[in-house]
Amino acid sequence: MTATTIQTQVDNGVNVEALLGAREALTEAPEGAKFTWRAKCKWVNGTHSNSTVQGFFGLGEEQQHKTEFTFDADHPEIFASEDNGATPVEYVLVGLASCLTAGVAAVAQHRNIQLRSVTATLEGGMDLQGILGIDSDVRNGFDGIKVTYDIDADASRDDIKALVAQSQKRSAVFDIVTNPTNVTVEVK
Repeated sequence: MTATTIQTQVDNGVNVEALLGAREALTEAPEGAKFTWRAKCKWVNGTHSNSTVQGFFGLGEEQQHKTEFTFDADHPEIFASEDNGATPVEYVLVGLASCLTAGVAAVAQHRNIQLRSVTATLEGGMDLQGILGIDSDVRNGFDGIKVTYDIDADASRDDIKALVAQSQKRSAVFDIVTNPTNVTVEVK
């Protein structure tokens, strides 16, 4: 009697072959890897604004998303605002969570790990004394961000930790949040 190994097909919805092909192509043509992402924000009223994302530059030419994405931002009523959208700092948390979670799915697919569920919970602490000008020694932004994952997958705890670590290592938003980024603000 011979033992048979059953190989199950892993499908986390990530086309790893395409990603690896893109990596190979961009290794041979690094100028195509230079991307410029864009967002446009228009003030609506009070602290409410509406941002849109549609076009970007990449692979040596202008590109378009399939549709224009819109994002309303505002502040909650406890700040004497209308609460017409998530706060801008919450969008930072959303961006970080989304980038890290996409990375978890891609790395899991590449490592043949089937995911059943992935939930990231993020918290960012902030002392409003800085923003409100009460104490100039208090930072305006987050004093820290905590990311907690709950992942159910066909993998050991160590393998799941390795997925998250690799995602963190390759996450553009993690890099943006944890390293200084030059920002230039101009007025036309």
